[in-house]
Amino acid sequence: MPKAKVTPARRQYLDFKAQYPDAVVFFRMGDFYECFDDDAELVARELDITLTARSNTRNGEKIPMAGVPHHAVDNYVARLVEKGYHVAVVDQMGSDTVNGIVPREVTQVVTPGTITEPSMLDQRQNNFLLGIVLREGTNGYDGAGIAYVDITTGQFAATQVAGEEAPIKLLEEITRLSPREVIMPQSWAERGVTLPPGSHLTPYQDFYFDTQNAEGVLLRHFKTRSLAGFGLDDLPLAVQAAGGVLQYLIDTQRGSLAQIKNLRTYSTSDFMNLDTATRRNLELTATMRGGGTNGSLLSVLDRTVTPMGARLLRQWVGQPVLDMDRLNARLDAVEALYNSGSLRAEVIDILRSINDIERLTNRLLQKRILPRELIALADTLRKVPALRVLIQGITPLEYLYTELDPADDATYIIDTTLTDEPPAVMNTIGTIRKGISAELDDIYNTSRDARNYINTLEKVEKERTGLKTLKVGYNKVFGYYIEISRALSDQAPDHYIRKQTLVNAERFITPEMKDKENIIMNADDRLLELERQLYDDLLNQLQQFSTTLLRTARAIAHLDGFTSLAEVAIREDYTRPTLTHNNVLHIEQGRHPVVEQTLPAGTFMPNDCFFDEHERIHLVTGPNMAGKSTTLRQTALIVLMAQLGSFVPAHNATIGLVDRIFTRVGAQDEIHAGQSTFMVEMVETANILTHATPRSLVILDEIGRGTSTYDGMAIARAVIEYLHNNPRLGCKTMFATHYHELTTLEDILPKVRNYNVAVGEHEGEITFLHQVHRGAASQSYGVHVARLAGVPQGVVNRANELLSELEAQGSDFKLSAKPDAPHQISMFDDTPNPALEALQQLNIDQLTPIDAITKLYELKRIANNTD
Repeated sequence: MPKAKVTPARRQYLDFKAQYPDAVVFFRMGDFYECFDDDAELVARELDITLTARSNTRNGEKIPMAGVPHHAVDNYVARLVEKGYHVAVVDQMGSDTVNGIVPREVTQVVTPGTITEPSMLDQRQNNFLLGIVLREGTNGYDGAGIAYVDITTGQFAATQVAGEEAPIKLLEEITRLSPREVIMPQSWAERGVTLPPGSHLTPYQDFYFDTQNAEGVLLRHFKTRSLAGFGLDDLPLAVQAAGGVLQYLIDTQRGSLAQIKNLRTYSTSDFMNLDTATRRNLELTATMRGGGTNGSLLSVLDRTVTPMGARLLRQWVGQPVLDMDRLNARLDAVEALYNSGSLRAEVIDILRSINDIERLTNRLLQKRILPRELIALADTLRKVPALRVLIQGITPLEYLYTELDPADDATYIIDTTLTDEPPAVMNTIGTIRKGISAELDDIYNTSRDARNYINTLEKVEKERTGLKTLKVGYNKVFGYYIEISRALSDQAPDHYIRKQTLVNAERFITPEMKDKENIIMNADDRLLELERQLYDDLLNQLQQFSTTLLRTARAIAHLDGFTSLAEVAIREDYTRPTLTHNNVLHIEQGRHPVVEQTLPAGTFMPNDCFFDEHERIHLVTGPNMAGKSTTLRQTALIVLMAQLGSFVPAHNATIGLVDRIFTRVGAQDEIHAGQSTFMVEMVETANILTHATPRSLVILDEIGRGTSTYDGMAIARAVIEYLHNNPRLGCKTMFATHYHELTTLEDILPKVRNYNVAVGEHEGEITFLHQVHRGAASQSYGVHVARLAGVPQGVVNRANELLSELEAQGSDFKLSAKPDAPHQISMFDDTPNPALEALQQLNIDQLTPIDAITKLYELKRIANNTD
C-alpha cells in the first residue's frame, strides 16, 4: 500500500515531533493548540478533554487530535508537567504564509525542573532542577557530582562528594533540595533509580556529562578561560554535573539563560548533615502523614510575608549551619528585631507590599517579563528607601542597609517609558507612553485623525449630499464603505466609486476614505511592531540593573527571614540560645515547637535535658503516650532551630554545635523496596553507628522492638554499649526503650543515665504527667494504655492476669542492683569469686577492643556486687 502524502501542516508537525520525540507537542493552529497521534490520546486521557480526529493526509486518513484554547494553555501545560511530562510549545510566527504554510517555531520546552511561568510555580519555594553523576570504584560508588539550578531565581550551585559516603551524601542532598526534576546520564538511569516522591527522573545523553563537553559548555556560557574562579579546579565530578545541567537548560530554554550569571561551589561539610530518615522523622518541611507543610517545623517558623523570604527560610530550615560566627550574626539580627516591637511591625507592614523582585528580575533577564510586572517591580523599588530608614543605625542589620539599593534610575526608566496601566498581555498596543518616540507619536496622531475622519464622515456626507438614508459602515471583506438606498443611489456624487450592489442599496467608497482606511489598517500593525521594539529597548536598558536588583532581593529576603523568626519568638515565648564549641547540651524547660501549638496555651509540659562529657547517653523509659517520643524529638528540634539561627522554645539553652542529627523513630515499612519494618530499623541503625561522631546528636526510639523480645533486647543493649564504648562515637544519645532490664546499664556504663517519663497513679487509674525525671520507670503500664485505647475490658482483664504470672516468674535478663559500697576482689581467698571466674572464662583472642571495655565495666560491676 503506497504511503499517504501528508499535508504541509502535517509535515511541519511531524518535523517538530521528530525533534522532540520525548515531549508532548502543543502545535498552535489559530486560536487553539492541537496535539496529534499518541500525544492526542495522552492529553485526552491525562487532562480529561475530548479526543477527536481530522484528516491530515491527502487520502483522508483520520488522525487522532485533541486541542485546548490558546488563552488557557498555561493551565493545561502545568497539569501535564505536574504529572512529570515534558511539553514542547510550537507557536505561529506571524500570520503571513511562506510557501503556503504559516511559519512556526518551538518557543519553549517546559519540563518539571524548567518551569518559568508564575502561574505554574509555588511562589514560596524553589523549583530546582538537579543533575547528578556517579563515579564507580572498586567497591561500589566512591564519588558523586551534584549540581542544582532554579532558573526562576538564577541560583546555580555545585558540589562534589567522595568516598564511601558519596551515595549517602547524594541522597541527603536530593532530600534537602526536593528537586522537581533530576537529570543523570542515560546509562546510569537505565540501571534503575528510585527518587523521593515529587521528583521526576529525566535520562540525558551520556556525552553531555563528559568532562570535556561539560567544561566547554560552562566556559562558553560564562565567557571565561578557566573554571578556577568558580572553585571547580579539582572537582571533576561537580564540573560534569554542572555542565550537564547547563546543556540541558540550553536545549530546553532555547538559549534564554541570561539569568544564570554565576556558579557557586559549596561543601556539604559546611552544614549539619541530616539524612532522609531524620528529615522525615523530625518533619522539618513536611509531615509524615499527608506530606503537607502544615504541622511541620517550617509551618511554625514561617511568618514571612514575601516569596523571597519564604524561599530563604525554607533553605535555612533544611540546611542548618556549623559556622559559629554566621549563626551568631543571624541571632543578633533576630534579637534586634525581637527587642523592638514597633520596628518589627513597621518592617512587616512594608514587606507585605513587596513583590517578588528575585523572580521578576530573572524574568527581565529572560525577556519574558510583562509590562504590568515591570510596573509592579517599580512599585516595589519605591518601598526600599523606607526600609532603609527603618534599619539605619541598627548594628546587626547594618549590612542589609548597604545591600538595599532602590535602583532609582531603573524606577525612573520604567515610570517614564510605560503607560500607567499597560495591557495585561503582550501583542496589544498601549504599552509605551507618548513622548518616548516621535515616530510612535506620529503614527498615533495620524491614526487618531483618520479615525476621527471616519467617525464623522456619515454626518458630514449627509449634510453635504442631503441624502438622509446615507450611512457609513465596515466589514472585513470590503473595509469601510458609504451605503445609499437603491432609491437614492442615482443621486450619489460623481466622486463616489461604486464598490458593491445589494438588493436594496448601493455601496460606495471615495479615494480619501480609502486613504484613511489604509492609515487605520496599517497603524495597528505598525504601532504593535514599534511598541515591541521600544519595549525590547526598555528591557535592554533595565537589564544593566539586574545585579543591583538581585542584591536588593536577597537583602529583603534576609530581612523578611529575620523578622519572621523574631515574630515567632515573641509570639511563642522563645529565648535566644547560647552557642558554644564545648560538647555540651543544656536545655532548661524545653518544649516541642509544633506539639505545643496543638494544645491549649500554657498546657504543654516543658522538660530539661542535660549532656556533658560525663553524661552521654540518656536511657528514657516510661509508658506509651506518656511523651517519650515528644521529648526526644523536641531536643533534636531545639538543637536544629539554634543552628539555623532561630530562638528556641526553652527557658534557657546552651548548645554545643552539633555536626549531625540522627533519628531512628517509629516504624516505617518500605514494602515497595522489599524491606520489613525491622530491616528498615536495622539499616537506619547501622547508618547511625557507622557515621555518627562525638559531635553528633542521636535519637533512638524503641530499637529492637521489631523482632523477638530476647533478640530485640540483645540488639538494644549492644547498640548502647557500642555508642558508649567506641572511641569514635561517644555522641549525645537519647535512647527510649520499653526494655526495663536495660536500665541497670547505668550501673555498668559510667556515662549512661536513666530517665523516665512520670505517670501518676491513683486507685488503679493512671495519669500521664509528661514530666521527665531522673531514674528508671517502675513499669510500662502497657495494659493501662490498652484500656485507654479502647481495648475490650475482657482482653484487659486477661492481660492483667498474664502480667501477674510473668512477673512472678521473673526474667533471666534482670541484672543485679548496684550495692552501696564497692568490694575489693580477693586473689588469695579460696571462696569462689564471680568476677574472678568470669575473668578466667574470657577468650581474650576473640575479644574486640570495644568488647573488652564492656567486659571490664561488667567485671567492675560484679566485683562491686560481691560481698
